[in-house]
Amino acid sequence: MAGTDSSIKFELRATPAIILCEPQLGENIGTAARAMANFGLWDLRLVRPRDGWPNEKAVAAASRADHVIERVRVFETLEEAIADLTLVYATTARSRDMQKEVIGPDIAAGRLTAHIGGGNKAGLLFGREKWGLLNEEIALADSIVTLPVEPAFASLNIAQAVLILAYEWRRQSGLAETLPFGSGLADVAPKSELVGLFEHLEGVLDRTGFFTTPDKRPSMVNNLRTALTRGDFSSQEIRTLRGVISSIDRRHERPNPNRQKPESNNHE
Repeated sequence: MAGTDSSIKFELRATPAIILCEPQLGENIGTAARAMANFGLWDLRLVRPRDGWPNEKAVAAASRADHVIERVRVFETLEEAIADLTLVYATTARSRDMQKEVIGPDIAAGRLTAHIGGGNKAGLLFGREKWGLLNEEIALADSIVTLPVEPAFASLNIAQAVLILAYEWRRQSGLAETLPFGSGLADVAPKSELVGLFEHLEGVLDRTGFFTTPDKRPSMVNNLRTALTRGDFSSQEIRTLRGVISSIDRRHERPNPNRQKPESNNHE
């Protein structure tokens, strides 16, 4: 979805850090940065990126998430990357033979929100593209976060996993309650205007002979009114509909030039 607005200043709120362990492709770093920017995260930390840093492919893939790319920090060890954090969750798609609590993204996001809201720092740890995190890296985390994926195809691209966790964090923190733009729908017209539409339409239908059976008129009127009420029309829409009805009414009253005149019975 296109929707980047460079006129809106990005607010650097307190958010979880995203730590990528030995990412191999610059494109994955860039798309992870873009996913972070989508949901308001900005603190991206890299542990020994294979192709070094800075990385032109990462910049290109970030698709103008410059505020994230410009703040990337690179560390030689995971211990250094998480040194200032007091809560770290490790993400993995496969079971580990470890005594670690396993939670879903919603619970993780809720805990992160509460932790960061208390003035503390937290982070989410993501592994390598090919084999994820090592057990000794997960051992440094407080809990494991995993997603309810299809067991037969559980592997996610790094950016996809970052996107899901970033969205859950934004939702749990309350920032997702307000959509970036409204529907643009006008207010529903008052009932007085809707009743005016009913009466206008019914009057024209009476004049044109639509109600051919008088005893069925009440039920037909009720059906029409019920159908029109479901429209939740705005005042402008009601004016348009009444204009259409008036045009049909005038057309009905005008003689049709294409209608053949009956032949005269007079004989010269």
